[in-house]
Amino acid sequence: MAPNSSGKTGSRSPLGAKRVARASKRTGRKANGARASLLWRMRRPLFAAGVVSVLVLTGVGYLFTQVPLPDKDPPQLQTTFMCASDVRAGCTAENSIAQLSGGVDRITVTYEQIPAVLIEAVLSAEDRTFYDHGGVDPTGIVRALWANVQNQGVSQGGSTITQQYVKNVYLTQERTLTRKIKEAALAVKVERELPKQEILTRYLNTIYLGRGAYGVEAASRAYFGKDVGEITLPEAAYLAGLIRAPETADAQLPATSTKAGSNRATATQRRNSVLRAMVETGAITQAAYDEASVAGWDNVLVRSDRKNFGDVSHPEWGTEYFVDYVRHWLTTKGGFTDAQVYGGGLRVYTTIDMEDQGAAAEAIKSTLNQPNDPASALVSIDDVGAVRAMIGGLDFNGDGKYSKVNLAVGAEGGGAGRQAGSAFKAFTLAEAMNQGIPLSRSYESPARIVIPKVDAGKDWSVGNYADAGLGSLDITEATMRSSNTAYAQIMMDVGPQNVAALAREMGITSELNPVPALTLGTSEVSVLDMASGYSTLADKGEHITPSVVTKVTDAKGNVLYENKITRKRVLDEKTVQKVDWALNQVVEGGTATGAKFGQPAAGKTGTTENYRDAWFAGFTCKLTTVVWVGYPDGSFMKSVHGMSVTGGSFPATIWRKYMTEATQGLTSCPFVQPEFEADTDPNDTAVTSTTVAPSTTSTTRPRPSTTTTGPSTTTSTRPPRTTTTSTTSTTTSMVP
Repeated sequence: MAPNSSGKTGSRSPLGAKRVARASKRTGRKANGARASLLWRMRRPLFAAGVVSVLVLTGVGYLFTQVPLPDKDPPQLQTTFMCASDVRAGCTAENSIAQLSGGVDRITVTYEQIPAVLIEAVLSAEDRTFYDHGGVDPTGIVRALWANVQNQGVSQGGSTITQQYVKNVYLTQERTLTRKIKEAALAVKVERELPKQEILTRYLNTIYLGRGAYGVEAASRAYFGKDVGEITLPEAAYLAGLIRAPETADAQLPATSTKAGSNRATATQRRNSVLRAMVETGAITQAAYDEASVAGWDNVLVRSDRKNFGDVSHPEWGTEYFVDYVRHWLTTKGGFTDAQVYGGGLRVYTTIDMEDQGAAAEAIKSTLNQPNDPASALVSIDDVGAVRAMIGGLDFNGDGKYSKVNLAVGAEGGGAGRQAGSAFKAFTLAEAMNQGIPLSRSYESPARIVIPKVDAGKDWSVGNYADAGLGSLDITEATMRSSNTAYAQIMMDVGPQNVAALAREMGITSELNPVPALTLGTSEVSVLDMASGYSTLADKGEHITPSVVTKVTDAKGNVLYENKITRKRVLDEKTVQKVDWALNQVVEGGTATGAKFGQPAAGKTGTTENYRDAWFAGFTCKLTTVVWVGYPDGSFMKSVHGMSVTGGSFPATIWRKYMTEATQGLTSCPFVQPEFEADTDPNDTAVTSTTVAPSTTSTTRPRPSTTTTGPSTTTSTRPPRTTTTSTTSTTTSMVP
């Protein structure tokens, strides 16, 4: 650049300076215009956001100023009563079959009786700034959220202790913004009216800590068998860790529970999380943490016997297993909290018929009457889905390893399902009839057949019971004689996926492995599930979800829950008529003649390999009952009363004895033989050799699906299923 008149370089000329000024002015106008245009485009969203903000602030302000602090005392905890089906109103202590309560839920202590170590543990875990805030702590909420993001466990809660007290005493447990705002407003009001020490004492006397215990004194006795003033540091941290969800962290579940290991791990994690929080707040030293965090459980906790049922009616009938199942249902499926169940004064109207329950217990006891006999489970469901009797065991409070396991309900009762054996063939039969295969279709039933390449690419070998060759059988005869080789071929015709899907629709809730061997009952199911599935056949193809509770009210009679019978059409009536006829022939002249009694009945026997499990599942038009016999540990039943136990022996006998009593006064219905249908299928699947090629075609047709709830009915047609042959099958010879 050339020097200017002053001798300096790099300076702009007057003309250049003017150009720069004009350019800058234009750029400024553009920038200001862009900003103005953006604000103009955003004017409506900004206005809406402003209106919403004003409304929210106005609403919050209104709630804080207008929500009154209740002047009444907190409601007293009340016992929950459970009644049998004959009580339809007015469930009381006098007519109940069980009472649910913590038993020690009203033990109140003063502030001076609560040890400092427990107060420090609770404050460190739940509300570190309790003595500094005015009822609501926004900083604490942010800090708790950040702790959750960092996976730090239960280091501290988001709500203050005052908010938790207000929620427990004055409000419901619903999770809504309105309830949260009311909670905050009441917390502020409580802080203005009560001293901190009083709020803390009330809180520690009212919180629910599991095992039916309300308040820290009751909890100390329930978990440690001693007064709260005697607890140690790890025990105090454990109680503080229970506050958020006590039902998932009881470190001493019954030894037979499948969740015992995970609950103990959760309990340890929560306790140590509280101990870490106490280190952070300076309540304890690192050395104290190191010692307390490795404390064991076995010699600390007192036994949790899971009773809490009060005086149960006829415990010798196994009533406690039913009561425990209803308790479990209330807190898992019924939507009630543990606090409501154990202290809310509920009136629970159940479906159990005590006369039927007694008949079921007597049928089992009179049949399996020797000291080393196997156990038995029974579930009976009526034509509206009500569970009339449930035997999950007969010694709930015994010392045996499996005494607390409800053998009737599988995993829900602390145990597992059992293989159903040939009792599962009913679902294959139902799918065959649904696909239009006639009962007249014949299958060769040699002693053993081999179906190539269907067992994970290997041949599938199937044998009849005792390797008996049964000749040519139609489907009714194959069902009566429980032919495994014939049913293996039927399964290949209809498709394992189809059978599994139908079984689920009929009521089986456990996981089913859709492989060819499923027809022989290789998947584990519960007695309740099998009763649910067979009841669909008794109810003419409509599935009704089994129920154990008809109604729940509060102590004043206000209805909190009422069961609504829902019917879902799974099979049409003509299809069910064929299935029921074939199963009726099993009782009349097949493997279940031992189940015959004074009414027309239908059903199927089932026995698994090595006689581990024996079943009879049967029904009349009014009552479906399933009986299982077996040792809980899976031992073989090869010599019980001098015989090997099959479904047609003890299970059928127990079923007959029970049904003889339970069906008195109930309408009986004949099983009508369907019209004969000739087998016109050009792809004849009958075999004359011991090797069968898998079927490459199957007949499918749409199945109507109807759901009926009350007076309304909705019907839709579902697309046909397709047959899928699984390549992961396992089987050996099953017994009828």
